[in-house]
Amino acid sequence: MKILIIRFSSIGDIVLTTPVVRCLKKQLPDSEVHYLTKASFRAVLEANPYIDKLHYLQDDLQEIIPALQQENFDYVIDLHHNLRTMRVKKALGKKSFSFNKLNVQKFILTTIKINTLPNVHIVDRYMDTVQSLGVKNDGRGLDYFIPDTDKVKESDIPGGHLAGYIGMVIGAAHNTKKLPVHKLKELCSAIEHPIILLGGKEDRENGELIASVDPHKIYNSCGKFNINESADLVRRAKLIITHDTGLMHIASAFKKPVISIWGNTVPEFGMYPYYGKGSPQLPKDKLPYDIMEVRRLYCRPCSKIGYNKCPLGHFKCMEKISITEIVNRVNARINRQ
Repeated sequence: MKILIIRFSSIGDIVLTTPVVRCLKKQLPDSEVHYLTKASFRAVLEANPYIDKLHYLQDDLQEIIPALQQENFDYVIDLHHNLRTMRVKKALGKKSFSFNKLNVQKFILTTIKINTLPNVHIVDRYMDTVQSLGVKNDGRGLDYFIPDTDKVKESDIPGGHLAGYIGMVIGAAHNTKKLPVHKLKELCSAIEHPIILLGGKEDRENGELIASVDPHKIYNSCGKFNINESADLVRRAKLIITHDTGLMHIASAFKKPVISIWGNTVPEFGMYPYYGKGSPQLPKDKLPYDIMEVRRLYCRPCSKIGYNKCPLGHFKCMEKISITEIVNRVNARINRQ
């Protein structure tokens, strides 16, 4: 049985599909699992042992379709479900199962603030697409595999951080999903542990501003490492403080405790940290993560994705986040270790 899974982007969304990949491969041992994604996300999946073959979308979808047709798939598992995946499914002409994005329910929540979304994590909704194949969620959580060539050398980590550090993800896909720099500086100043700032090249400048609070305590790694190397820094950390980002899900894959900070988006969209069997059912004080958000804010959520700036100008969803409360949660997590 040959199966094609489709998820074009982005880092976090792709990581959230890994239980589907693993469960298909392990529960259907004769299956051949292929995965179609954007070429720019090659590193996220290339070391995954449950994928038999990767296919990459470059600029033109039509260029990849002939190669996919030659594979003669039995099934297509569409975990992206947009116009481009519809084109792929139509071209292949095979039986397909598509992920329900619940866009109507998200529209209702972001416009009139009525929550009609199911209380189900997106991973379990992804898993629904393979239910008819007899595949079930094994409860093992997310996967992330780092090639040995991308493991960070100890010589690339400051000596003062080798005994242990907190990883702080300072970026996000949209500005309304991340704390302002002045709040991040306040947070880093208040934390009494070594910190490594995590992010891409686009976060480098803000990282320098934040690290200036205490250059000995705070190491700005933003833009210095590729995605797998950053994932390795997440793997080594004692704890991760993060916005709603791909590195949050990578931290969950490594079973790291997470302090998850939410701005204009909400966990009710179903993309909070996911650890596998049991974690959503545990009492809040036993969960491996903490959710930090401003609840009962009249304008929140304002988008299912995010904006470059607050549409109303006040940015209360992040400005009102309590730094003291975050520090208290950090200390409580560290003291348990």
